Amino acid sequence: MATWNVNSVRARTERITAWLARSEVDVVAVQETKCKDAQFPTSAFTELGYEVAHYGLSQWNGVAILSRVGLDDVEIGFPEQPGWGEPVAAEARAIGATCGGVRVWSLYIPNGRELDDPHYVYKLEWLEKLRAAGSGWLAERPEQPLALCGDFNIAPEDGDVWDMAAFEGRTHVSKPERDAFHALLDAGFTDVARPYTPGPGVFTYWDYQQLRFPKREGMRIDFVLGSPALAARVTGARIDREERKGKGASDHAPVIVELS
Repeated sequence: MATWNVNSVRARTERITAWLARSEVDVVAVQETKCKDAQFPTSAFTELGYEVAHYGLSQWNGVAILSRVGLDDVEIGFPEQPGWGEPVAAEARAIGATCGGVRVWSLYIPNGRELDDPHYVYKLEWLEKLRAAGSGWLAERPEQPLALCGDFNIAPEDGDVWDMAAFEGRTHVSKPERDAFHALLDAGFTDVARPYTPGPGVFTYWDYQQLRFPKREGMRIDFVLGSPALAARVTGARIDREERKGKGASDHAPVIVELS
């Protein structure tokens, strides 16, 4: 299985389908599709044998799950997921489905923007509600393999950014954000890819600006957080840095986790 912020599925359909054919991943949690449901290029993936569940409301956000091992019990949003805007409405940031017996959530956590921005408060509230929902899922079905996959917009460790000095006073590395991330771990989830992709300096995102990728100036903000039942089945993981290269690449690389 994999998680990948594709930064516009329509702009990168050919790259994504080529990667699927090459990687032979069974399930992909996709973020930032940037399209409405009717605009999603579903046929490009069904032709490769994947079922598709997508939730998109506009040219912003958007999440999807692609699976060739089954796609059941699709759920849009998690319990008490916060909304944004006036009137307050849920954004297209969470979709869940059961794939081959594994409950998969594709999540696109709010960016936060700036530390003094209302969106930062929204981000922390969003993460707290996700922790509460996740704790409930673990308590209700401890035997269920469960994966929280996505772009968390948090670098939880100092080694998850190229230079902490460059992030002083900025989002993604603030203590409240990191505390919120670690609260998910304290609730019982495990960062299942990190043991196989140890840092520091192992990144999943490189900004398009200022030649960040060739300079190796990235961030580790994309994760698969697994329940104990899922973590017990993990046999390997990797970050496909090659997919960040070349024309038309997303600014994120896929994070791939192997399950027994």
